[in-house]
Amino acid sequence: MRIKKITDVLGSKVYTDSGEFFGEVEEANLSENKIDGWRIKVSGTVMSLIGGAKGVIIPHQFVRAISDIFIINNAALPSPDSTLEEIPEDLI
Repeated sequence: MRIKKITDVLGSKVYTDSGEFFGEVEEANLSENKIDGWRIKVSGTVMSLIGGAKGVIIPHQFVRAISDIFIINNAALPSPDSTLEEIPEDLI
């Protein structure tokens, strides 16, 4: 098994397991000395799916492979026909 440093994977290209380009790794989120998730700067095509956000945090459990590129599970992506729930005004 080849071990990589976190700094070695920053800036890596991220693809879904179906081969679609998703974005680039910006940062690793750590919790108790373990990787909890990855902050990904998304590409323009994915940005429309997530409401125009410039990035997302993908939990580490959705990462399928890390090498020269990242491969993430399609389950990490929002479905095109899903709708965002509105937050009730009394909770804002």
